[in-house]
Order: sequence, then structure tokens, then C-alpha cells
Amino acid sequence: MGAFKYIKESFQHSYKTRSDDYRKRITLWRNSNTVTRSEKPTNPVRARELGYKAKKGIMIARVRVLRGKRARRKASLGRKPGKNVKMMNPGIPLTQIAERKAIEKFRNMDAVNSYFVGNDGSRQYIEVILREKPAN
Repeated sequence: MGAFKYIKESFQHSYKTRSDDYRKRITLWRNSNTVTRSEKPTNPVRARELGYKAKKGIMIARVRVLRGKRARRKASLGRKPGKNVKMMNPGIPLTQIAERKAIEKFRNMDAVNSYFVGNDGSRQYIEVILREKPAN
């Protein structure tokens, strides 16, 4: 058995038990910006599985996304019973929302993949693997 298997198990255990390191990490991330560049992946095994390599032109961005349904705008110009819904499902996964936010921040990059890193009561934290766009 390789080291990657044990590292993977330790990350799964820390997510389930909410270890002290995990809690400290989340509190630091809560005070940071929505999209922040990370020097190294939080979960290196998962990042390598999804295509991350520690080389020039590839980077990791940690993105904070709101969990749950989104508030819908009020119907205008009179009563519309079909539009009388306060909350609505966005219809796309949170990882896809995170990838879009990361691409908006780093315009010269393309999203390769993304993976879950952590969550708290109202937000989910996702790391997005980005690579430079090829020059034309």
C-alpha cells in the first residue's frame, strides 16, 4: 500500500470528525477573499487524481460558495401566481459555480477540475485546478 492511500484516509477522517486542524483552516478561510490563490493544494492526493502537477502554468484557487438555494426576484407588475416562489434551486452544482468564479478572477486561466475542501454553516469551500490558456 502506498502513502497516497493513507493520506486519503486521513483527510476523510478529518472531514468526518471535524478535527482541530480542519476547524482552524475553515476559520482562516472564512476571513479571506472569495477567490484566493493557494500555494499548494489542501488535499494533494485528490488534486493529483484530478490533474494537478506542481509545475509552471498550473495553480490552485480556493473559492468560497454560498450553500443552499438562491433568493428569487419579486414578480413585478401585478400578481403572478406561477412566479410566487421565494427560493429557487440554481440548477447547477456548486463546483461549477466555483469554477466560474475562479475563471472570472484569473482570466488568463482555464479550469481543469475542482474538488471539495470543506464547509461551514453557510458556505462551501472548493479548490479549483487552473492552467494557463494556450497562446494563439
